Amino acid sequence: MEPSFSQETTVMSNTVKPNKGKSPWVLAREKFFKNKLAVISVIYLLIIIILSVFAESLTMSVKEANRINFTQISKMPSAEHFFGTDKSGRDIFARTLLGGRTSLTLAFSITGLAVLVGTIIGATAGYFGGWIDNILMRFTDFVMNFPLLIFIIVLAAIFPGSSLFTLICVISVLSWTGIARLVRSKIMAEKENEYILSSISIGCSSLKVIIKHLLPNVMSTIIVQATITLATMIVVETSLSFLGFGVPLTTPTWGNMMQEARSPDVLTNKWWIWVPPAAVLTLTILSINFIGEGLKDAFNPKSKR
Repeated sequence: MEPSFSQETTVMSNTVKPNKGKSPWVLAREKFFKNKLAVISVIYLLIIIILSVFAESLTMSVKEANRINFTQISKMPSAEHFFGTDKSGRDIFARTLLGGRTSLTLAFSITGLAVLVGTIIGATAGYFGGWIDNILMRFTDFVMNFPLLIFIIVLAAIFPGSSLFTLICVISVLSWTGIARLVRSKIMAEKENEYILSSISIGCSSLKVIIKHLLPNVMSTIIVQATITLATMIVVETSLSFLGFGVPLTTPTWGNMMQEARSPDVLTNKWWIWVPPAAVLTLTILSINFIGEGLKDAFNPKSKR
């Protein structure tokens, strides 16, 4: 006896289930969490950020961390001082956490401002094109001619004792050019798609097209570039502080702490003074780079990892 039509329909409904489509952001999130190295890096970075934010509650204030104690000079790690003390008798564990707060605050602030400025200029130039694009890109080329480290060193020589806010502003002003060029190229390619042309044809304003249609589709590129910029800014801050042209020495940072390694005696005989900040700094930069690679693979539709 042949099955009836109703029976065939019931069998098909039980065996064939439509696949629900997933958005690119959901797929990217699933791919990212499959990358164990990137997930471990996120956990490590969150721990460092939390410890740095609550550094004063966990250890001591900045004033106490900078207080010179002649009775505790160059003490090796112990139960009283987990990472030992430096040549001035200051607790290295407390200064490492407080230095992380300063270094990370500076790096995140510079990255945020650089991404904001670069995205605005790049999106404007890429969308409008023509003379607006020419003016903005020539201005971008002009800013790119300034060597960052040399410019900051000269500025520090002219205005000694610059504040953290001044350093953030100066580095941000000179760090947005790469992001602007990248966003411009992505916007120029994306605006030729039919959905953008349709939005323009129905009367959407330029601002609405950029914010609601173009930027969400290039946001993955901006996020990946932001992680790269963040790691770069930590290196820049450390390099400037190590050379003595960054954050004032009265403010603990990882770069200021590593200045001690310039002494041959400290470098060879008193490893505990410079190894902790160097190790935390290296692991932080590596974790940010691994997160960036994980995001890059997650947002890449051709990646199978």
